[in-house]
Amino acid sequence: MRHARIAYQGALHAATDAGNGMIRLADGRLLAEDAVTWLPPIEPRTTFTLAINYADHARELAFKAPAEPLGFLKAANTFVGHRAQTLRPADVGFMHYECELAVVIGKTARNIAREQAYDYVAGYTVANDYALRDYLENWYRPNLRVKSRDTCTPLGPWLVDRDDVPDPMNLDLRTTVNGVQTQRGNTRDMVFDIPALIAYFSGFMTLSPGDLILTGTPDGIVNVQPGDEVVTEIDGIGRLVNTLAPCPT
Repeated sequence: MRHARIAYQGALHAATDAGNGMIRLADGRLLAEDAVTWLPPIEPRTTFTLAINYADHARELAFKAPAEPLGFLKAANTFVGHRAQTLRPADVGFMHYECELAVVIGKTARNIAREQAYDYVAGYTVANDYALRDYLENWYRPNLRVKSRDTCTPLGPWLVDRDDVPDPMNLDLRTTVNGVQTQRGNTRDMVFDIPALIAYFSGFMTLSPGDLILTGTPDGIVNVQPGDEVVTEIDGIGRLVNTLAPCPT
């Protein structure tokens, strides 16, 4: 099933995908997808983000693939929903999207073997993890100004149940900017796959329901500007639409 969180007529609602551009609220009402305000499909707890977790992206940046996951944390303030605006600071010369498969943890996990890792997944969603390149100090673990600015991580539209995604390690990803495809990849090209990431993070800290793992992006990143419509899409998971808007600082 595909789950969403939306705002409608001043109230927050859980919703599911009813097909044909419609969503169904818990009380049975059907609404058009463009009649609601979309929120991130979960309220992220701890969010883990991966640097350089696709081999082609490592080559794009002239780096070797890492020997272990290059993880860092992302703050909750950065998340916005489907169809939201992301603010591009006026002092930034290079800001780019990153289409990523996001893994939602479903139950408490500590010292999990990779063979059991999927048992701890609730489902999947799409993330667009914008990076503000001007602020970058460390390619391997970017700082807060690069990855935790307000509005800079659209998430959604759907949380897709784990069992509805038979092979999350074979999903096509793509990004279009103003209708032109600029990025394409497949999750099979991750350096560290989902079971490896869950085993790695749970090996030194407890993962909890609602934690989120953003699994990295393939190559094909380009600079985006205010007014650009950026669509990040993953087959079987969803199509996440976002628009850039100017921010004075």
